[in-house]
Amino acid sequence: MQRRLTATILVCALAMCISAAVSEERIGRLKYGGGGDWYANPTSLPNLLRFAREHTNLRIPEQEETVKAGSRELHAFAYVHATGHGRIAFNAAERANLREYLLGGGFLHVDDNYGLDEYFREEVARLFPDKELIELPFSHPIYHCLFEFPNGLPKVHEHHGGPPHGYGIVHEGRVVLFYSFNTDLGNGWEDQEVHGNPEEIRQQALRMGTNLLVYALSR
Repeated sequence: MQRRLTATILVCALAMCISAAVSEERIGRLKYGGGGDWYANPTSLPNLLRFAREHTNLRIPEQEETVKAGSRELHAFAYVHATGHGRIAFNAAERANLREYLLGGGFLHVDDNYGLDEYFREEVARLFPDKELIELPFSHPIYHCLFEFPNGLPKVHEHHGGPPHGYGIVHEGRVVLFYSFNTDLGNGWEDQEVHGNPEEIRQQALRMGTNLLVYALSR
């Protein structure tokens, strides 16, 4: 009887391990305060997740979940995306929670959808007063971990003139926050008819987004 019980426990434990190993990572869209349209580009993340599922072996869902900056649930997400056109603001509690999430192994991708930049830079300075938002070199693994981007971010939309820029907050050698500026990756992820982007541009945007997912989930 004891042997049967022990065997049953071992089988259950093995089943739990297998289940955990194949469980999907959680992907989030950050809901923030300040009045900006955090909900912009509604078809972007589902399209990116579909593309990544087709081109990688990542265990990711078909749809993102909305998560608030101040929610403790944030810590259960492997990758969180934020975008918008206007003001982004966090209160002290949200800031503390978001910082804890990122320093604890989380990953946030902020994509300027035009108009977010000045507000985001103020917030990231409050979020990480001890760290600098630096431009990542084109040699960084984010640009090479699956698809090759030898010249950095692809250009999707023209906002400010000049090339796109990829910035990061680095903690213990790892990018925990990636900021894409003057490119609008999220617009490139959306359904083709929304913005009328050429398919090659959409494919480049989706590949770059997949690189971000691969980098975030390989922590």
